[in-house]
Amino acid sequence: MVDVAALRRHDLAYVRSEAWPGLLHGQVEGEMEPDLLAWAASGRPAIFRRRICTDAMDIVPLGLPLPPDMGRKRLALACPPTAVIRTTPPPLLHDVLPAAPVRWRPTLEALLELGAFCRCFGSLAWQHLTGLSYLTTMSDLDLLITCRSSIDAAQATDLLNRVAERAPMRIDAELVTPCGTAVQWREWLSGNPELLVKSHTGSALIAREALFV
Repeated sequence: MVDVAALRRHDLAYVRSEAWPGLLHGQVEGEMEPDLLAWAASGRPAIFRRRICTDAMDIVPLGLPLPPDMGRKRLALACPPTAVIRTTPPPLLHDVLPAAPVRWRPTLEALLELGAFCRCFGSLAWQHLTGLSYLTTMSDLDLLITCRSSIDAAQATDLLNRVAERAPMRIDAELVTPCGTAVQWREWLSGNPELLVKSHTGSALIAREALFV
């Protein structure tokens, strides 16, 4: 059974196929339900989302971002832990490369310098995970970069800043600390003494020097 307390923002959850009809009940209009049940039959994942006040404590809060041709809706689902087969972190940047548009490839290849510390979420990740068309001409490149220290954060943001100048898309990257909190890379680069950080419980301002303590 999945350990809900161990899940982090953007983690993926693979749910038993027989549990999907209950998850989707009342969430979608009737004509969309067959498409979503086909989603479940294909073994596609949902994503761990932030818990809200109406969520029971004994459920796994999940989200399902749908592609543009399914209305680009974001469904909020509630799943019993016993229905989750397994969870995984988002895919590595290296793994999503084949799903990216050709014009994105030079940017992604430059960012591969970040290696196993860089994972992808958002439209490119979902296109890779599902084989469906998520990317549009307005899509961002969404990244999670694990940083163990302020030195790692400085090195990552230096690379991001250089690559972003020539990138054909906006780069939206989060620097993730060992405890799972995250700060936007441009926020870190700003040099502000206080930083807005995110976690699965919400957002908060903390002192810069406290981020990697």
